[in-house]
Amino acid sequence: MTSSTHVSGEPQAAGPAGTTVAYRLEVAVLPVADAARARDFYLGLGWRLDADIDPGGGYHAVQLTPPGSTASIILGTGVTTAQPGQNGGLLLAVDDIEVAHAQLVSQGAPVSEIFHDAGGSLGGGFVADPAAHAAGPDPERRSYASYATFEDPDGNRWLLQELTDRLPGRV
Repeated sequence: MTSSTHVSGEPQAAGPAGTTVAYRLEVAVLPVADAARARDFYLGLGWRLDADIDPGGGYHAVQLTPPGSTASIILGTGVTTAQPGQNGGLLLAVDDIEVAHAQLVSQGAPVSEIFHDAGGSLGGGFVADPAAHAAGPDPERRSYASYATFEDPDGNRWLLQELTDRLPGRV
């Protein structure tokens, strides 16, 4: 089995008559048991409340945006059939893993210690086995190589990844 990394430039989707269209991730849906509890958790982390729609009848949708992000999350009851806590890992890119970690700790989030891949690769945050993680940020502070995790009250898992130099074609 071989390992490879693929890096490409700006993706293009061809449409009618050769036109192209951009695909931007706008919203990720998180399954939660209690929309108000989840909303308050994310507001406590400093996320912006974009919408809170509660017409009753078992439907309650909340849209929130992390600081500095162009993508948001929608959580609530009646917005997805997925069971609360089934999100296995949305990624939040941060400029400085140590500052982000300290901020989450000060806000009461249950954040892990900072770690990097014990084998030295850039994919350590995506390896589920904690035995593959080494304590602390990447010794060389390479972009994409330092991580921390936290979970919301429903068990939806977030991965923080320090990102200082983006891959070619990324903005």
